[in-house]
Amino acid sequence: MPCASHLLNHSRKLRNASKLLHHERAVLVRCFSSDVQSSINTNRDMWKTRFHGYEASSRIGVSKQSPNFTKRDITMATMERGSISGSLFNRGISRSSQLQSRRCFASASDLPPHQEIGMPSLSPTMTEGNIARWLKKEGDKVSTGEVLCEVETDKATVELECMEEGYLAKIVHGDGSKEIKVGEVIAVTVEDKEDIAKFKDYHPSASESGDSTAKETSSPPPPKKEVDEEPSREPEPKVSKPSAPSSSGDRIFASPLARKLAEEKNVPLSSIKGTGSEGLIVKGDVEDYLASGVKEVSAPSKAKAATDASLDYTDIPVSQIRKITASRLLLSKQTIPHYYLTVDTCVDKLISLRAHLNSLQEGSGGARISINDLVIKAAALALRKVPQCNSSWTNDYIRQYHNVNVNVAVQTDQGLFVPVIRDADKKGLSAIGEEVKQLAKKAKDNSLKPQDYEGGTFTVSNLGGPFGVKQFCAIINPPQSGILAVGSAEKRVVPGSGTEEFKYASFMAVTLSCDHRVIDGAIGAEWLKAFKGYIENPESMLL
Repeated sequence: MPCASHLLNHSRKLRNASKLLHHERAVLVRCFSSDVQSSINTNRDMWKTRFHGYEASSRIGVSKQSPNFTKRDITMATMERGSISGSLFNRGISRSSQLQSRRCFASASDLPPHQEIGMPSLSPTMTEGNIARWLKKEGDKVSTGEVLCEVETDKATVELECMEEGYLAKIVHGDGSKEIKVGEVIAVTVEDKEDIAKFKDYHPSASESGDSTAKETSSPPPPKKEVDEEPSREPEPKVSKPSAPSSSGDRIFASPLARKLAEEKNVPLSSIKGTGSEGLIVKGDVEDYLASGVKEVSAPSKAKAATDASLDYTDIPVSQIRKITASRLLLSKQTIPHYYLTVDTCVDKLISLRAHLNSLQEGSGGARISINDLVIKAAALALRKVPQCNSSWTNDYIRQYHNVNVNVAVQTDQGLFVPVIRDADKKGLSAIGEEVKQLAKKAKDNSLKPQDYEGGTFTVSNLGGPFGVKQFCAIINPPQSGILAVGSAEKRVVPGSGTEEFKYASFMAVTLSCDHRVIDGAIGAEWLKAFKGYIENPESMLL
């Protein structure tokens, strides 16, 4: 009880704990004591405190017979403020998993009570982020809900809000800081303005990076194992052919004359087979190698190196969004067994219906409907008709979704975005068109929120209308199992009803990329048949 009393009196905010914890079940406090050092396991012991009292918890190896703490024993308290209030973006993003923060109380050091703000995890795939810019400066007063900085995630640029009022004492990572690990301290806030100057030379404690460094330092043993294995492989070249040293990466044995001749002729010794004792490369081996015509092969490579050196180029920095997009697409092509189905669809009736609907929209002051809006609607209805394509692979089972959420690929200067149209099968064409325009604008302004692009079950990528691409194959966006690539419409001559009669018709090529683990060939063909039916008879989409 003296420990709890001291802790509450130490901070102005904890003295008002009844207000903070009105809806909070518990506050976790971490204590370090020389008297109870034997009962603490890996510095992770915790005591659970409640508003009407404090009761000991045996969580993570804490001894129930711990002696009383003294005033000097308390060095740090950690507050988990997961569900104290609201959401990070006021749009459903829980603070409990997004914002890494820690309140520190230092009696043994010169630092006053302060709060360390860590890099938040703002999306399921985020492991690191960048600081785009700080909207507050060191020394500024901050209030709850005020935007501190803009964080560039693997998906978009998101505003990071302050969770409680105070003063921004130290910015650890400034504007433009790159590749900051999730949880790494980016700033420090204090309660009293007089404490700001004490954090001028502040650096995050070693415990902040303890987990990551522990993982890094624990990884060296495997290389040690490889080093131990190498001596056991050294005798193999002696038994095998002389070319073994070059393939094994061991030391290459060559006579001084052979080395000198190889250096003069720019010949790599690793590519020469030694005929001397125990694979030793002699001068004759190098001469034979040159006589075999390899000399001519090395000349173009020298010319190429000289040409490359004279090239004029610019290195463009890779944004976090493009970096994550590249890694996910590479993962998709390497791990998902793609196959492709292409079909031509007649779009004459679709174009006629669009013209009629747009005339009605103009009369009522509504936005125009695009071909892409009709394609999204047709794809959503086809997914509802063939739900096997509205699924994803999870190793142990196939998850079939009951919501039809269609991602739409949008190209911007920052990279490729795929905002989502939720429940597209239940929305009208005008609602889909308006939502696509709004999301595309937000993508180009780099202002998409996680809820704008997460939760999709299928993707549509259209390079036909805007770019005139006739046909292409798209890469599946994991964890989805299908993506539709839409090409341009072109007029073709087709047979008429009579023997020598011909007519013109507009056809659009679409290609469905499927994950063969989830969608069998017949199922993919069935989905394309349903999609083609909606495109060629667009009135059926209105039923």
